[in-house]
Amino acid sequence: MSTPQNPVGARQAADSIPNGPGAAAILAAGIGSAAVGIVSLAAEASEGVKNFLNFYNPTGPLSGKTTVAIIIWLAAWFVLSRLWGTKTVAMRQVNLAAFALLGLGLLLTFPPVWGLFIG
Repeated sequence: MSTPQNPVGARQAADSIPNGPGAAAILAAGIGSAAVGIVSLAAEASEGVKNFLNFYNPTGPLSGKTTVAIIIWLAAWFVLSRLWGTKTVAMRQVNLAAFALLGLGLLLTFPPVWGLFIG
């Protein structure tokens, strides 16, 4: 015997599922993207930072830039998932923040933008 479809009940069940874990992943991705840009800018602005980020000589400082950004992304995801794991958060604000951080990270990887900050 099958039970009849109940779209209202299904909608209520879907609304009761917390979106915090998904929001944590989305915002962490934005934070990681911004980290790539910020670390890239720091490496271009400081010879010491550039040398510090040279984890693997054939790749140069790119190896450190990406490694540091991945660590920041994973740490942000871990912290946010612990904070929001059972919560429902405002996805509109999370998405806007994530896209703004993504844009910042993208802009900061372009040499003409570096010039605005390091002259």
